[in-house]
Amino acid sequence: MCGIAGWINLNNSNTPDTEEILRSMCERIVHRGPNSEGLWIDETVALGMRRLSIIDLHTGDQPVFNCDRSVVVMMNGELYNYREVRSELETRGHKFTTKSDTEILPHLYEEYGEALVDHLNGMYAFSLWDSRQKKLIIARDRFGEKPLYYGVFDGKLLWASEPKALLAHSAVTPEIDLDSLRQYLSFDYVPAPHSIYKGISKLPAAHMMIVENGAIGTRRYWDMSWSADTPIGMSVASTRREDAEKELRDLLSDAVRMRLVADVPLGILLSGGIDSSTVAAFAVQHATERVKTFSIGFEEDSFDESKYARQVAKHLDTEHYEEKLSATTAGDLINEIGEWLDEPMSDGSLIPTYLLAQFVRKHVTVALGGDGGDELFAGYPMYHAHNVTQKYRAIPAFLRRGIIAPIVNALPVSRDNMSFDYKAKRFVRAAELDLVERHHTWFGSFAASQHEQLLTREVLDQTNADIYREAREMLANCDATTDIERMQYLDINYYLAEDILTKVDRAAMAVSLETRAPFLDPRIGQFAASLPLEQKLNGKIGKHILKQAMSPLLPHDILHRPKKGFGIPIAEWLRGRLRQLMEEMLAEKRLREQGIFEPKFVRGLIDEHLNGKASHHKELWTLLVFQLWYSSFLQR
Repeated sequence: MCGIAGWINLNNSNTPDTEEILRSMCERIVHRGPNSEGLWIDETVALGMRRLSIIDLHTGDQPVFNCDRSVVVMMNGELYNYREVRSELETRGHKFTTKSDTEILPHLYEEYGEALVDHLNGMYAFSLWDSRQKKLIIARDRFGEKPLYYGVFDGKLLWASEPKALLAHSAVTPEIDLDSLRQYLSFDYVPAPHSIYKGISKLPAAHMMIVENGAIGTRRYWDMSWSADTPIGMSVASTRREDAEKELRDLLSDAVRMRLVADVPLGILLSGGIDSSTVAAFAVQHATERVKTFSIGFEEDSFDESKYARQVAKHLDTEHYEEKLSATTAGDLINEIGEWLDEPMSDGSLIPTYLLAQFVRKHVTVALGGDGGDELFAGYPMYHAHNVTQKYRAIPAFLRRGIIAPIVNALPVSRDNMSFDYKAKRFVRAAELDLVERHHTWFGSFAASQHEQLLTREVLDQTNADIYREAREMLANCDATTDIERMQYLDINYYLAEDILTKVDRAAMAVSLETRAPFLDPRIGQFAASLPLEQKLNGKIGKHILKQAMSPLLPHDILHRPKKGFGIPIAEWLRGRLRQLMEEMLAEKRLREQGIFEPKFVRGLIDEHLNGKASHHKELWTLLVFQLWYSSFLQR
């Protein structure tokens, strides 16, 4: 696990200060790799990295080369099938000088060229330089577990694991991209290929970039298919369902086994939900010593799920560690978000994820988690809500708009996590919209219709109002035939890659903790896509096949308890512990000087939230996180 940075000169040569600049870029991401630094420079490219030693602690430093050193590679991530690939390459005559996973890359390139990525099972972002062909390849893993930002500045293509490393280059000046801001306000994150910075892009998941003769090209090298045959030829017969459940157990078991390989202490992030509990169950089966599990709890009961994690830990007989999160602890940390979160993201679980990573890092260097289960196996309640919407929209419009919606919007405001009134109000707010906008309005903060009130006229005049255009265009690549599976496809490419995985990467890497996600083994992803929808969403029960498959290994009440999510009591904290920070960062004077948001509209959100007339915690949190980022990375 590392961080990478570098550049390629598109029309000129490196200057004498190249090494100093490259080193400064790497220093910005030293938290990603505190153990060692690697630099490699020639007349065309400059490659740098910071290493967190996980595999081959003594000889695994980078860069790595092929036998004649004509191909050089820097990588951030882990390649879980490197032993099998290395063995195959050795039978073909390749010689290796280290035991690291990264070293298979230059040898795979010698054998397969750009198709080297077809042979990888892992999480990665790497840069490969072929000095003979003067060809650069940059690639990001299939689901986007590892980040990669890039941009062309002063005749150079620059790239890095985090924007802050690019900002260390003298040619890069931070400037906000206002179209990306509008996407952030509605999605809670900026989807690839964009970033919040003008001129800086993200390489999307499952994409590779090829630079040759000064030309830059990108292409997608892998995608999920909903029309492919399943590995076992699914039918509706019960024996076939049992075959599917066994196939899923086998795939998950092997994915966890592969991700337990490390030369450093390792543990499991255990929330007590089915996904992380599944990972823990298979880790116990494969581990050679007692498994360590970690969870974080909350003082507020409706947000606290630590009792479920304790139940699973007891059931599996793990060595369990737990820490309680208080409002004071989280409140102090929120002030620091802007120091390390170099692109705004308003996922409410960012803070507990960071605190959990801090806690876990005291004990281990690698942790496995359950990310990906909801997207692959239709676990989010929004998927079922689309079915409910069809029935709701069958009700005459005058009843929906004249009676039902007003009654729902008049429900008393609750401060509990995922309360009925919160879900009901969000449902009716978006139920009348088209599929893509409805789905992301349920997920996100500001509806597209609110932008006219929220943003200043100057911002509105400079930006594109069609926030969801690219999301709709992405569906052209999806071969799923049902609305729910099409939304799964969008969530895998948008929410999972650019919110969930980015959040986990940033929070964990900020404390030099490597995280691994067995559910994101590409074999499991394709298997999930090839199943009939009813195997994933059965009525209103999401992750149906996963629950059935894990019934022999996990307690019944863990498999079938309601989903809450890993959030924090933002609504309450904005009325208390965080109120002063909110008032300061969203003050009228600050907003007027900034010229982005309409102070009167923002003040209205604050007042309604404080007096209990409405719960605008999601919208206010999105604005607060943006302001913390803005003050750290633009004003500074």
